Amino acid sequence: MLIPSIDLMGGKIVQLVQGKQKAVEFVNFPDWIARFSGHPLVQLIDLDAAMGEGSNRTLVADFCRKLSCQVGGGIRSEDDVQVVLDAGARKAIVGSSLIRNGAIDVTFAEELSKRFEARRLVFALDSCGGHVAIHGWKTVTDITPSEMMGALEPFCSAFLYTHIDTEGLLQGIPLEVVRDLRGKTKRRFIAAGGIRSREEVEQLDALGVDAVVGMAIYTGLLAV
Repeated sequence: MLIPSIDLMGGKIVQLVQGKQKAVEFVNFPDWIARFSGHPLVQLIDLDAAMGEGSNRTLVADFCRKLSCQVGGGIRSEDDVQVVLDAGARKAIVGSSLIRNGAIDVTFAEELSKRFEARRLVFALDSCGGHVAIHGWKTVTDITPSEMMGALEPFCSAFLYTHIDTEGLLQGIPLEVVRDLRGKTKRRFIAAGGIRSREEVEQLDALGVDAVVGMAIYTGLLAV
Protein backbone atom coordinates (compact mmCIF):
# COMPACT_ATOMS: atom_id res chain seq x y z
CA MET A 1 0.00 0.00 0.00
CA LEU A 2 1.17 3.50 -0.81
CA ILE A 3 0.95 5.92 2.13
CA PRO A 4 1.30 9.60 1.15
CA SER A 5 3.43 11.65 3.52
CA ILE A 6 2.67 15.15 4.79
CA ASP A 7 5.55 16.82 6.65
CA LEU A 8 4.76 20.10 8.39
CA MET A 9 7.25 22.86 9.16
CA GLY A 10 6.55 26.50 9.87
CA GLY A 11 2.90 26.12 8.96
CA LYS A 12 3.69 24.67 5.52
CA ILE A 13 3.89 21.28 3.85
CA VAL A 14 7.57 20.65 3.16
CA GLN A 15 9.96 17.98 2.03
CA LEU A 16 13.51 17.85 3.35
CA VAL A 17 16.56 16.07 1.98
CA GLN A 18 17.86 13.72 4.70
CA GLY A 19 16.08 15.80 7.31
CA LYS A 20 18.18 18.90 6.64
CA GLN A 21 17.78 20.88 3.42
CA LYS A 22 14.30 22.02 2.41
CA ALA A 23 13.57 20.99 -1.18
CA VAL A 24 9.91 21.98 -1.64
CA GLU A 25 7.17 23.74 0.28
CA PHE A 26 3.44 24.24 -0.24
CA VAL A 27 0.56 26.07 1.43
CA ASN A 28 -2.25 24.91 -0.90
CA PHE A 29 -3.56 22.48 1.71
CA PRO A 30 -7.02 21.88 0.13
CA ASP A 31 -5.39 20.64 -3.09
CA TRP A 32 -3.27 18.06 -1.29
CA ILE A 33 -6.13 17.00 0.97
CA ALA A 34 -8.25 16.38 -2.13
CA ARG A 35 -5.46 14.35 -3.76
CA PHE A 36 -4.86 12.22 -0.67
CA SER A 37 -8.49 11.77 0.37
CA GLY A 38 -8.85 8.47 -1.47
CA HIS A 39 -6.02 6.84 0.46
CA PRO A 40 -6.89 4.69 3.48
CA LEU A 41 -3.94 6.11 5.41
CA VAL A 42 -1.81 9.26 5.27
CA GLN A 43 1.34 9.85 7.32
CA LEU A 44 1.44 13.25 9.03
CA ILE A 45 4.67 14.40 10.71
CA ASP A 46 5.14 17.63 12.67
CA LEU A 47 8.80 18.34 11.95
CA ASP A 48 8.93 21.41 14.18
CA ALA A 49 7.77 19.33 17.14
CA ALA A 50 10.21 16.56 16.24
CA MET A 51 13.10 19.02 16.27
CA GLY A 52 11.93 20.76 19.43
CA GLU A 53 11.33 24.02 17.58
CA GLY A 54 7.62 24.62 18.16
CA SER A 55 4.68 22.74 16.73
CA ASN A 56 1.95 22.74 14.10
CA ARG A 57 -0.73 21.39 16.41
CA THR A 58 -3.64 23.31 14.88
CA LEU A 59 -2.72 22.16 11.37
CA VAL A 60 -2.33 18.58 12.57
CA ALA A 61 -5.85 18.62 14.00
CA ASP A 62 -7.21 20.14 10.79
CA PHE A 63 -5.62 17.46 8.60
CA CYS A 64 -6.84 14.72 10.94
CA ARG A 65 -10.41 15.96 10.55
CA LYS A 66 -10.16 15.56 6.78
CA LEU A 67 -7.84 12.60 6.26
CA SER A 68 -7.18 9.26 7.92
CA CYS A 69 -3.78 9.93 9.51
CA GLN A 70 -1.08 8.32 11.58
CA VAL A 71 0.68 11.19 13.32
CA GLY A 72 4.22 11.63 14.60
CA GLY A 73 6.74 14.26 15.55
CA GLY A 74 7.69 15.31 19.06
CA ILE A 75 5.68 12.61 20.83
CA ARG A 76 7.67 12.24 24.03
CA SER A 77 5.13 11.27 26.68
CA GLU A 78 1.84 9.51 27.28
CA ASP A 79 0.13 12.90 27.31
CA ASP A 80 1.59 13.70 23.87
CA VAL A 81 0.09 10.47 22.53
CA GLN A 82 -3.25 11.43 24.04
CA VAL A 83 -3.13 14.85 22.36
CA VAL A 84 -2.68 13.46 18.83
CA LEU A 85 -5.31 10.77 19.35
CA ASP A 86 -7.73 13.36 20.69
CA ALA A 87 -6.97 15.45 17.59
CA GLY A 88 -8.34 12.60 15.48
CA ALA A 89 -5.26 10.60 14.57
CA ARG A 90 -5.88 6.90 13.94
CA LYS A 91 -2.47 6.03 15.33
CA ALA A 92 0.40 7.80 17.08
CA ILE A 93 3.98 7.39 15.85
CA VAL A 94 6.51 7.20 18.68
CA GLY A 95 10.25 7.28 18.04
CA SER A 96 12.98 9.06 19.99
CA SER A 97 11.28 8.66 23.36
CA LEU A 98 11.65 4.88 23.07
CA ILE A 99 15.36 5.32 23.72
CA ARG A 100 16.55 6.65 27.06
CA ASN A 101 20.17 7.06 28.14
CA GLY A 102 21.34 5.11 25.10
CA ALA A 103 19.12 2.08 25.80
CA ILE A 104 15.75 0.86 24.57
CA ASP A 105 13.10 1.94 27.06
CA VAL A 106 10.94 -1.16 27.14
CA THR A 107 9.14 0.03 30.27
CA PHE A 108 7.91 3.17 28.52
CA ALA A 109 6.75 1.14 25.51
CA GLU A 110 4.85 -1.21 27.79
CA GLU A 111 3.22 1.70 29.63
CA LEU A 112 2.09 3.21 26.33
CA SER A 113 0.65 -0.11 25.23
CA LYS A 114 -1.26 -0.57 28.47
CA ARG A 115 -2.81 2.89 28.28
CA PHE A 116 -3.57 3.14 24.56
CA GLU A 117 -3.40 -0.47 23.29
CA ALA A 118 -0.83 -1.63 20.77
CA ARG A 119 -3.28 -1.12 17.89
CA ARG A 120 -3.03 2.67 18.30
CA LEU A 121 0.78 2.76 18.32
CA VAL A 122 3.38 2.80 15.54
CA PHE A 123 7.03 2.68 16.61
CA ALA A 124 9.51 4.54 14.40
CA LEU A 125 12.93 3.19 13.47
CA ASP A 126 14.87 6.00 11.80
CA SER A 127 18.12 4.47 10.60
CA CYS A 128 21.37 6.16 9.59
CA GLY A 129 24.28 3.91 8.67
CA GLY A 130 22.46 0.95 10.14
CA HIS A 131 21.83 2.51 13.55
CA VAL A 132 18.77 4.21 15.00
CA ALA A 133 18.87 8.02 14.96
CA ILE A 134 16.84 10.13 17.40
CA HIS A 135 16.12 13.77 18.28
CA GLY A 136 15.17 14.80 14.75
CA TRP A 137 17.91 12.52 13.37
CA LYS A 138 20.60 14.59 15.09
CA THR A 139 21.81 11.82 17.41
CA VAL A 140 22.84 8.41 16.07
CA THR A 141 22.72 5.65 18.70
CA ASP A 142 24.49 2.29 18.93
CA ILE A 143 21.12 0.53 18.64
CA THR A 144 20.13 -1.26 15.44
CA PRO A 145 16.60 -1.39 14.02
CA SER A 146 16.58 -5.16 14.52
CA GLU A 147 17.35 -4.77 18.22
CA MET A 148 14.50 -2.28 18.63
CA MET A 149 12.02 -4.53 16.87
CA GLY A 150 13.01 -7.52 18.96
CA ALA A 151 12.54 -5.60 22.20
CA LEU A 152 9.39 -3.67 21.32
CA GLU A 153 7.31 -5.96 19.12
CA PRO A 154 4.72 -6.82 21.81
CA PHE A 155 3.78 -3.18 22.35
CA CYS A 156 2.88 -1.76 18.91
CA SER A 157 0.82 -2.53 15.83
CA ALA A 158 3.46 -1.54 13.29
CA PHE A 159 7.06 -0.47 12.77
CA LEU A 160 7.88 2.52 10.59
CA TYR A 161 11.37 2.18 9.13
CA THR A 162 12.96 5.26 7.56
CA HIS A 163 16.22 4.79 5.67
CA ILE A 164 17.76 8.20 6.34
CA ASP A 165 20.71 7.51 4.02
CA THR A 166 18.40 7.75 0.99
CA GLU A 167 15.63 9.98 2.41
CA GLY A 168 14.60 12.72 -0.02
CA LEU A 169 17.20 11.78 -2.63
CA LEU A 170 14.78 10.04 -5.03
CA GLN A 171 17.31 7.26 -5.59
CA GLY A 172 15.18 4.42 -4.26
CA ILE A 173 15.28 2.52 -0.98
CA PRO A 174 17.57 -0.54 -0.65
CA LEU A 175 15.17 -3.48 -0.96
CA GLU A 176 17.63 -5.95 0.57
CA VAL A 177 17.70 -3.95 3.80
CA VAL A 178 13.91 -3.73 3.90
CA ARG A 179 13.53 -7.44 3.09
CA ASP A 180 15.82 -8.40 5.94
CA LEU A 181 13.98 -6.24 8.47
CA ARG A 182 10.57 -7.36 7.23
CA GLY A 183 11.57 -10.91 8.14
CA LYS A 184 12.32 -9.95 11.75
CA THR A 185 8.80 -8.93 12.80
CA LYS A 186 5.24 -10.19 12.53
CA ARG A 187 3.91 -6.66 12.95
CA ARG A 188 2.91 -4.47 10.05
CA PHE A 189 6.04 -3.04 8.45
CA ILE A 190 6.14 0.38 6.78
CA ALA A 191 9.16 1.72 4.89
CA ALA A 192 10.23 5.22 3.86
CA GLY A 193 13.31 6.85 2.44
CA GLY A 194 13.81 7.75 -1.21
CA ILE A 195 11.00 5.67 -2.74
CA ARG A 196 10.59 7.08 -6.23
CA SER A 197 8.35 4.95 -8.46
CA ARG A 198 5.16 2.95 -8.63
CA GLU A 199 7.26 -0.11 -9.53
CA GLU A 200 9.18 0.27 -6.27
CA VAL A 201 5.93 0.55 -4.31
CA GLU A 202 4.77 -2.69 -5.95
CA GLN A 203 8.07 -4.43 -5.14
CA LEU A 204 7.68 -3.43 -1.50
CA ASP A 205 4.07 -4.59 -1.52
CA ALA A 206 5.25 -8.00 -2.74
CA LEU A 207 7.46 -8.15 0.37
CA GLY A 208 4.50 -7.34 2.60
CA VAL A 209 5.74 -3.80 3.18
CA ASP A 210 3.76 -0.56 2.96
CA ALA A 211 5.50 2.40 1.31
CA VAL A 212 5.52 5.97 2.61
CA VAL A 213 6.09 8.36 -0.28
CA GLY A 214 6.68 12.09 -0.07
CA MET A 215 9.27 13.72 -2.30
CA ALA A 216 8.34 11.67 -5.39
CA ILE A 217 4.72 12.83 -5.08
CA TYR A 218 5.45 16.49 -4.45
CA THR A 219 7.94 16.73 -7.34
CA GLY A 220 5.49 15.04 -9.74
CA LEU A 221 7.63 11.93 -10.23
CA LEU A 222 4.89 9.63 -8.87
CA ALA A 223 1.25 10.45 -9.47
CA VAL A 224 -1.45 9.83 -6.85
